This record gives sequence, C-alpha cells and structure tokens, in this order.
Amino acid sequence: MSEFPVERFAVKRVYEPVRTGDGTRVLVDRLWPRGVTKGDAHVALWLKDIAPSSELRRWFGHNSKRWKEFRERYREELAAKSALIAQLNELADNRRVTLIYSARDPMHNQARVLAEYLDPPPGP
Repeated sequence: MSEFPVERFAVKRVYEPVRTGDGTRVLVDRLWPRGVTKGDAHVALWLKDIAPSSELRRWFGHNSKRWKEFRERYREELAAKSALIAQLNELADNRRVTLIYSARDPMHNQARVLAEYLDPPPGP
C-alpha cells in the first residue's frame, strides 16, 4: 500500500497563484478558463471529460440553491467515468494533485465534488 500525503487532492481556482505545493495541476473544467493562457495555467493535464456534462453544467448555472441536487447528479456521472477516476487516483499515488477550476464560487463547484468523490471524508 502506498503512503499518501494527508491530502491527496487539493482544489484551487485557476486564477490563484501557482505554488510548488500544488503538485500535479489538473484542470477539471469542460471549457478552457477565460483570460488564461495555457502557459499561465501551469496544468499538467486537462481532463475536460471528467467535468460535468454540458447539460448538467448549464442546468446548475452556479446556482447555490441547486447545489445539493447538482452534487448528486454529478456523482452519478462520475460513477460512469471509472477510467478517468483511476487516472486521477494513479496520479495521486505518490504526490498531491490539485484539481483546478475556474468558477467564481470556491465552495460550490465541480472540483469540490470531484475531490470529495476521490477522497471521501471518513465516516463515523
């Protein structure tokens, strides 16, 4: 069994400064972030297919009142993306992976749902 850092997956907005502690930066948005060049983003990988479907993204519209249902629906989509989930878990085997997103809301975005899906909080 591999030894993991305390937090295998971090979440960070693409517009925040890049830090060495970010580890491997993976963009998890379906669309490329506005106003950011590929060089400025410093992402090792763009996994646009791990992002919510276009339909779900449009339905959610970053409306926090729809957050609970968005989380449930996105988790259902993630269950069908086992190869991409495995790819992210493999990346995090020996180093931190930072899931990069562009949404304005730091608490209600797909990267948060994905990080929780990859590393569920410990149960009771």
